[in-house]
Amino acid sequence: MSSENISKTMRQFLFCGAAFVAAPVMAQTPGGEELPAEGDAIVVTGSRPIAESEAAALVIQKNSDSLVTVAASDSVGRLPDQNIAQAAGRLPGLAVERDQGQARYLSLRGAPNYWTTLSFDGINIVSPEGRDARFDSIPSALASQIVVSKAVTPDMPGETISGNVNIVTRSPLDYDGFRLSSKLGGGKVDYGSREEYEGSLTLSNVFDTNVGEIGVLLSGSYYERNMITDNFEIDWEQVSQDRRPGFESRFWARETENKLYRLTRKNWSVSGRVDFRPDADNTISLRSLYTIFTDDEARDNYIFDMDDRQGDLVANSATCAAAPTATPTTTAYADACNNNAFVGTVYGIDINQRSTLRAFRQSVFSNSVEGAHRFGDDWGLKWVANYTKSVDDRSVVGEARWDSPSTRTLRPTIAYDFADANLARVQLFTTNQLASPTRFQAGTAVTAIDGFTKPLSSLRRLIAVDPTKAYTFKAELARDIDLFGGEGRIRAGFQYDQRTKINREREINLTNAAQFTAIGMPTSYDAFSLSRPFRGEIPLGYSFRYFSQDAMRDATDRAAELFPSTPVSGNHYNVRERILAGYVMANSKFDWGSFIGGVRVEKVTNQGQSLATIPGVTGTVETESSSTLAFPSLHVNFDVTDEQKFRVGFTSGAARADYDQMRPNVVVDDANQRISGGNPAIKPERAYGVDAYYEYYAQPQGYFMLGAFYKRVEDVLYTSRRSFGSDALNFGGIDRSGYAFSGIVNGGKGRIYGVEAAVQAQLEPYTEQLGLPDWMGGFGITANATWNDAKVTKPALLDNLGVQLVPSRRVPLPGTSEAIFNIGTYYEKYGLSLRLQYQKRTTWADGFADNLADAGDTYWAADDELDFSARYELFKGFEVYFDASNLLNNPGRRYSDPSNLLNALGIPAQRNGQYTIEWERFGSRYTGGIRFTF
Repeated sequence: MSSENISKTMRQFLFCGAAFVAAPVMAQTPGGEELPAEGDAIVVTGSRPIAESEAAALVIQKNSDSLVTVAASDSVGRLPDQNIAQAAGRLPGLAVERDQGQARYLSLRGAPNYWTTLSFDGINIVSPEGRDARFDSIPSALASQIVVSKAVTPDMPGETISGNVNIVTRSPLDYDGFRLSSKLGGGKVDYGSREEYEGSLTLSNVFDTNVGEIGVLLSGSYYERNMITDNFEIDWEQVSQDRRPGFESRFWARETENKLYRLTRKNWSVSGRVDFRPDADNTISLRSLYTIFTDDEARDNYIFDMDDRQGDLVANSATCAAAPTATPTTTAYADACNNNAFVGTVYGIDINQRSTLRAFRQSVFSNSVEGAHRFGDDWGLKWVANYTKSVDDRSVVGEARWDSPSTRTLRPTIAYDFADANLARVQLFTTNQLASPTRFQAGTAVTAIDGFTKPLSSLRRLIAVDPTKAYTFKAELARDIDLFGGEGRIRAGFQYDQRTKINREREINLTNAAQFTAIGMPTSYDAFSLSRPFRGEIPLGYSFRYFSQDAMRDATDRAAELFPSTPVSGNHYNVRERILAGYVMANSKFDWGSFIGGVRVEKVTNQGQSLATIPGVTGTVETESSSTLAFPSLHVNFDVTDEQKFRVGFTSGAARADYDQMRPNVVVDDANQRISGGNPAIKPERAYGVDAYYEYYAQPQGYFMLGAFYKRVEDVLYTSRRSFGSDALNFGGIDRSGYAFSGIVNGGKGRIYGVEAAVQAQLEPYTEQLGLPDWMGGFGITANATWNDAKVTKPALLDNLGVQLVPSRRVPLPGTSEAIFNIGTYYEKYGLSLRLQYQKRTTWADGFADNLADAGDTYWAADDELDFSARYELFKGFEVYFDASNLLNNPGRRYSDPSNLLNALGIPAQRNGQYTIEWERFGSRYTGGIRFTF
């Protein structure tokens, strides 16, 4: 059985009164091909939807020729699964990465998330952001199945390394006749007592005509989530003036800040599908879907610029002789005789306040026409043409900047305490100046931060819309033959992809009093703000006033009427990628098992065009590169017994850098003080892997899996991070030399290996033989875990003369966690369905530093979440539900750890996660509602 035939039995569930009844439908494959289902129907009673849908998914997995994990349609939504990332995240070997507490990216078996590709009905989709597939913008209501292929086959694109998540959309031919299903609910979020709303509707029907069966399906969904977040961030640095003993491993907080969000996120989708089946040998399908994700973000950002007067400190290498003083002649920043890195006081420093209103919008509009045909008994042809447009709208409605004046006594004195990695404590005071000699001391304690003078310094509006257009055509010819004494099939196909991503930005930037007066913009923050208390829960150490979103819109609308927008040409680029691929593969089934293998060859051509600035000169830069790579694979499956399988496989793939990372210029992000650079000469990251898995499908019910995997990686892609350290981009009156710079580079070789285990079981089939009461048959458990070890070599850093600055060192593979756990228990009986699910992934690397300027490498701390769901069927076709998410409400934390780099430089150091650089918490969420189907 080939990878196209992921199962020989597939059932979609129809909610018919008190039972979900499986209808014989067409089985969907990872490559999108549909094959007739076989075997007996599976009846899913309304009181056991979780257990029965998991059993149906296991049938698919067992009969697959390659290693897959499946979420059947009725299990999607058993937990608070608003999007595909949440729905797939509890499957074996999958881990999620979250943004603002919402599952966004998926990684397989602990590997980097960009090794995982996303497809709709077998066609790879470029997400609005690029190659990093965002799964939070895809509502789970679109999916009939989620098929996760962990073993790559030649009919999959070569950029699939860890695996592919294929969203099999609903087909009207899945159901007999007319069907309507709907969901309507709402709820609350802890922080700020904000609201959530959700709803979905699916209509389908099948018509028997004189020319064959015609099925029509229409679907729509909507989800809205209003949020308040707790946040603090700290930027760490080594200070050149600090030369007191121990300075080599001492890092100071260059700035600390709070980003206090008011968010409204929405997902909605509409889709339509028409399937035409004139006879058993021919099917033609027209599909269109449109998904939109919006993120309306109001951010009050208070930045304490602690290194504002760093230059006042005089370098001194002597041991501190005198006791600390409360009246220093400098701000006392990085003064090791008065402060330490985590606790201290800085005097008369700058407040940089940012009031930012963003309106992010990401959309995917995908359209396909597909055909599957049989000719005689032996030949088959399938083809598909697809056009997808993804749009990433990063526009900023407005950002106002309010900055402290230069007079030290009008600035605050800050007492800071960062000893607790989960809290950045600050206390504000006025600043007093003493004469003879000039010294400074803390004055009166201040609670209301907006009482400090902070005049308006700029107002900016950004229009930034990045479209990506993708065209795909794929065709495959297959013939059934006797192959090596078994029932086999040979397949040959080709695929053409063209993807073009464009970045264009325009801005209005007002910076003087005359411009502010012209638009009627108040220069005092009080007139621009609301008398509304902070709605989060983190102890800030001060009170503040939220800015008015209406006032921001009014100001930027008037600015747009009076002032022209100008292109941010330095950030523009156009990147085009063409992929021409061909593959041959064969599979055959024997009494002892089956195999599938073949090779895929891809020629990839990349073209880039942008404006680049070389000091004093700005001009167009064009680049082009191409490569041809071959990707062999082989998978062998042994049927040890009817219930036991042993699988071994070999795969290969190549991860290419994202489109913006291949642009031939740099992008400046003033809002976040970052500069990112492109690298058109970047090479793809190559990977070769082997798998060995044992599977046991217990009868009458149960599942156990144990597997091991190994991948060797070459030319590892990683993000290099350092301070920009140049004045080449100091245009527009802004000093960008201290901005954080990041760029993609190739590293050395590496490897990732690990083990994976999963178990599913329920008591129902065993209560009688165990002597248990009947009601206990409703209990069940699902659990899976992945452990891995991933290391790569980061090359030595050389200066322009080839002198080694930093030796090569071994670091974790970016984005990999050493362990992923997923444990769930449920109870289903008498129409009641309860489920409790816990997920955890351990620390994973985010980026690696070239020097110690910013306190070394960055990591995300361990992340976990506990969810609960309840369903009860009131009567035929109607149920009520309740979901509780993020019950633990643990924070997301990113930190710097200089130990690996210090040890490479010969400075002994232990692992240290104390240097928090980002911390956020979001609150628990509760929703409830109704679902009905007929």
